[in-house]
Amino acid sequence: MSLRKPNVNTRLNNLAVPTRQGIVPKPSLAFVDAVALIVGIVIGAGIFETPALVAANAGGVSGVILIWLLGGAISLVGALCYAELATAYPHPGGNYHYLMRAFGKPIAFLFAWARMMVLQTGSIALLAFVFGDYASQILPLGMYSPSIYAAMAIALFTGLNLLGVRQGKWTQNGLATIQVLGLLLLIAVGLLGTPGAAPIVPPAPTSSSGNLGLALVFVLLSYGGWNEAVYISAELQNLKRNMIRSLLVSIGIISSIYLLVNFAYLHGLGLAGMQQSQAVAADLMRRVMGEPGAVFISLLITVTALCSMNATIFTGARTNYALGQDFSLFSYLGRWHHRANTPTQALWVQGAIALALVLLGSLTRKGFETMVDYTAPVFWFFFLLTGISLLVLRAKEPQVPRPFCVPLYPLTPILFCCICAYLLYSSLAYTGIGAMVGVAVVAAGVPVLLWMRRRPA
Repeated sequence: MSLRKPNVNTRLNNLAVPTRQGIVPKPSLAFVDAVALIVGIVIGAGIFETPALVAANAGGVSGVILIWLLGGAISLVGALCYAELATAYPHPGGNYHYLMRAFGKPIAFLFAWARMMVLQTGSIALLAFVFGDYASQILPLGMYSPSIYAAMAIALFTGLNLLGVRQGKWTQNGLATIQVLGLLLLIAVGLLGTPGAAPIVPPAPTSSSGNLGLALVFVLLSYGGWNEAVYISAELQNLKRNMIRSLLVSIGIISSIYLLVNFAYLHGLGLAGMQQSQAVAADLMRRVMGEPGAVFISLLITVTALCSMNATIFTGARTNYALGQDFSLFSYLGRWHHRANTPTQALWVQGAIALALVLLGSLTRKGFETMVDYTAPVFWFFFLLTGISLLVLRAKEPQVPRPFCVPLYPLTPILFCCICAYLLYSSLAYTGIGAMVGVAVVAAGVPVLLWMRRRPA
């Protein structure tokens, strides 16, 4: 009998294998799981908050529709770039791994630090507060009701993901299904329902000017999150086929829903109604269905926030795991639980930071836009660096097999980088003190990095 060394790719495709820190992930997510994860992350609270802000800056009805279409097109350009990176370099660290290979450990560390301290945990806390605000309208729990609900949600969904990847993905699939069905009902009510009251606002003016740059910031905020697919590249079955399929199908679903939702808002409220609304979805449902409609939309938003939060918890812990694999100071994070097939320590730390942000938010709540300020500049800065990393790695590692190559290279990644640079400028130009706080927190990672480099191995 001959003894033949097993193929490394076969081993990685069938079981979790040991590393110096423990266990690496095994492919356990199907195409449907990936689509549910991406749709669940992207269709968050933004679609219930941003359409009114977009309408106020788009300049007209045609401007509203065109800018939402443009958001989908920009997301598609980015998805093509990310699909090449994810299929060439499958790794649970996602962007962190690409930045490591392209620019080295310092940049990769700052990204992982930013994701742990600002991007992912800030998004989890924001979504938890959205859930808390709307859950409190249904069943208030006292003065600190939103904070109590937010903390309970973070603890519950962190716990579900600690139980294992199977529990996390089943929860995600169920919430995403409810979320999409609820939005389809909202669309049907807006397009087919007969308003039950007189118009609440005067007709829209025939001509108006807007700030398309600011409108695009809000639109792309609503589209944000499709890039989280790269964090499951090491766990996705049939990576070459399913990564690009899941990105394209998800963006197609999301773009279609967003356009239909905005058509529903325009049909039910008119442009002026959207511009003057503080809660555009609730106003639409209240006009058509009365108070039961307002209760329904509150329930839908709570489910949507939970769906996005669960997906954000799922993917966020993967970057923390990658950070622990490469930096000894954070080695506690770099352990993969074999039975649960999940990075348990990374989930614990992420949950603790998110709970701390909830505590901070309960003392200094500034609302939805402040959290956007806090995360947006950091997000677009590292998005830009990831786009540049595609160009760098094509030149630096031409021998690496690329199952999917971005079309029209290098024009497509250059276009993506230009878009990211513009959005980075816009997020700094149009945001307030929250942006400075987010940048300061990322900058605090520099002395941590310098200290680690001086420590003995």
